[in-house]
Amino acid sequence: MKRKSNAVTVACRAFRWLLPLAILVSASAVALAQAPRATPDPGLPKLNRQDDSDPMTSIEEEMRAKRAIKFAEKEYQENIERARELADLGSKLGESFKKNERFDREDLKRLDRLEKLTKAIRSAAGGSENEKDVDRYSVSFTVNVNKLLDVVDSLAKRVEKTPRHVISAAVIDEANVLLELIRRVREFSPKA
Repeated sequence: MKRKSNAVTVACRAFRWLLPLAILVSASAVALAQAPRATPDPGLPKLNRQDDSDPMTSIEEEMRAKRAIKFAEKEYQENIERARELADLGSKLGESFKKNERFDREDLKRLDRLEKLTKAIRSAAGGSENEKDVDRYSVSFTVNVNKLLDVVDSLAKRVEKTPRHVISAAVIDEANVLLELIRRVREFSPKA
């Protein structure tokens, strides 16, 4: 029993010494963390502003900027791919129209995909939904299809030529024209 009592006594003494020491160390750490930073001596030459900032902040900002650049480049490449698919769909629609003088069910699906791609291109160019100019288009199905094919080709080329950092009003306007032509072609499409 004396052995247990001696062990308990030794543990209690150690605890009495370690507890205040632990409190003192943690209080010192808190005090150092809250201490104001020393201001530079006015007689010394000033360093660059970047040297004054917290190095972790500048690294985080650089990482954010790199991520933003990668994201913008990815968006740009996706828009280029949309333009290429738009041109491909336009050529398939043109071939089908030359053969049949009308659109079959498959062509109408292509027309739907063409509309989705055009809206995505317009959105990526900075455009949004706006009023449609109904008076600018013919009521003839053939004329509307021919205009649609011309605008598809022109829009695809314009998107590929537009730099990544540019908001192109011409791309937005042409996308709006194409969307209206798609609507007109659907409206005047001869029923199969």
